[in-house]
Amino acid sequence: MKATTIYLSALFSTALAGLTFAQENPLATDTGIINPDATANAFPKHGFSPYAGRNYPARVLWGDQHVHTGWSVDAGAFGNTLGPEEALRFARGEEVVSSLGEPAKLSRPLDWVAVTDHSDAAGVIFEIRDGNPMLMADPLPKRWHDLMASGEGVQAASEMIAAQSNNKIPAAMKDPKLALSVWEKNTSIMEKYNEPGRFTAFIGYEWTSNAGGGDNLHRNVIYRDGKDKADKAIPMTTFDSENPEDLWNWMANWERSTGGSLLAIPHNGNLSNGKMFALNTFLGNPLTREWAEARARWEPMYEVTQIKGDGETQPSLSPTDEFANFEKWDQANLAGVPKEPGMLEREYARRALQEGLKLEQTLGVNPFKFGLAGSTDSHTALATAEEDNFFGKHTGVEPSPDRWEHTVIKTEQVNIRGWQMAGSGYTGVWATENTREAIWDALKRKEAYSTTGPRMTVRFFGGWDFDAKDAQTRMPAEAGYAKGVPMGGDLQRAPEGKAPTFLAAALKDPLSGNLDRIQIIKGWVDAEGALHEKVYDVAWSGDRKPSADGKLPPIGDTVDVENATWTNTIGASELIVAWKDPDFNPSLRAFYYVRVIEIPTPRWTAYDQKRFGIKMSENVPMTVTERAYTSPIWYTPEG
Repeated sequence: MKATTIYLSALFSTALAGLTFAQENPLATDTGIINPDATANAFPKHGFSPYAGRNYPARVLWGDQHVHTGWSVDAGAFGNTLGPEEALRFARGEEVVSSLGEPAKLSRPLDWVAVTDHSDAAGVIFEIRDGNPMLMADPLPKRWHDLMASGEGVQAASEMIAAQSNNKIPAAMKDPKLALSVWEKNTSIMEKYNEPGRFTAFIGYEWTSNAGGGDNLHRNVIYRDGKDKADKAIPMTTFDSENPEDLWNWMANWERSTGGSLLAIPHNGNLSNGKMFALNTFLGNPLTREWAEARARWEPMYEVTQIKGDGETQPSLSPTDEFANFEKWDQANLAGVPKEPGMLEREYARRALQEGLKLEQTLGVNPFKFGLAGSTDSHTALATAEEDNFFGKHTGVEPSPDRWEHTVIKTEQVNIRGWQMAGSGYTGVWATENTREAIWDALKRKEAYSTTGPRMTVRFFGGWDFDAKDAQTRMPAEAGYAKGVPMGGDLQRAPEGKAPTFLAAALKDPLSGNLDRIQIIKGWVDAEGALHEKVYDVAWSGDRKPSADGKLPPIGDTVDVENATWTNTIGASELIVAWKDPDFNPSLRAFYYVRVIEIPTPRWTAYDQKRFGIKMSENVPMTVTERAYTSPIWYTPEG
């Protein structure tokens, strides 16, 4: 079916809206299935004003769910002197001074942030730096203190990561009294800066499993509640266990004992050496329904893009996808152990979403039914994801003429350099208000999406009756919610003779590039259990026409690398389309998500080259095609 594309100059001027539908599947944590009875409360009868009485989100709220400060061992060791307070002030839009003395400020404030310092030895790094006598009595912390004092923080950080990965952290660094005092100080800072209605400061931490000596299985644990409940237990560390199942049990016990609510967002899997989406348990046992239920419950979102590369898909897994080779970190795990054949297919979101459909057929529950989040994973305390304002992973690669050459991970077989850092990313959330509760609830139901940095506005709805007229309305969200479900939702039991239809809309970030196209990515499992995927170009700018093989010609490139600029003389400011799946089989499980592609713009490396008057190697990319990934909508034949 040919896509219907409409360009509306004021499409989003009323701010697209959202609605939470009644949940009918107790095992699911998504928005739910189509429930026509729920629309009465969402679209009440009104008089003259079409906005009066609305009780659904009025705008997308932008945030970063993964930010580290100098309180994290691997940040403080590099010389990061900024703590949670500076991280929150920066995210709120204030100007701060970086650890290296550079003034820093966001182009626009964020709406929310989760400061997620590593739970393992949180805050202890400053004690090591300052020479705490209790810690200096142990030769290892004393060595790390000396390395940091002599300017060898990178070496100190590398040794600390290796010690943590191999359970060799000195006992003095695990002191529970010290951990409690740091945690209570942290939660007090979050309360100080949390301002309901204006800015949300989530309480959270990163549980930092580096299983097997560097296989990254980290999870960011996000609290819905405040200090009163968070202080009832110190965060779980990998000193207790490196097994994610034990983290889920800890979360369950915490909820039972406090009455609070938690969720976890896994780190993108490209440093896990095939373990993030392994088809067995952490201990190597077969997967069970109980395991699948636990993972689906506690991990409703997944970090698909961040500074250490993009985790949507990979060329060897998606050979017909021309946008698959984007900001890859495919060499090794966190400790530099090289990858072996077969690992990549257990590290990427799209393949995991496919495997989830297959596992649901045998286990009865889809363990990989997650939405897609973005983050910076910044270790500078500065949540910078814009290419022209990129402060890097840690203080060792903050802006400088030679940071592009710096070593990030190096072993005999692996060498990851500074230029391979990705200027990514943020999470957009459709929430009813800017509060912990509303944003957390939207993440839980997966009504959220990721971008690689730009703040493009994206809507995605699925149903059975969308048509071209729905793409012409001034308020497409009303059609979206009245006829279907938003991103994160479910379609079940296809009506006789019908295929799913989708309403997808995107509005450019005013400070970034125009839009190239909207794509819908479909994944499914056939009757024999084989995994399939297909990328559909459903809306695009200009007069381009697909070729005989169905591929849309490239948009072009206006980037002036020498001057680190571009012109928005190609592409569109807005795209919207109503699209029907032309290849639908009602008997097969499937998922659909939207990917929005921008026109090429300068990468952070081009800005550095221009500002510092340097010349980088020919292999260093100078342009980037920024993008957004929505959370999926799933189709299940039964239900």
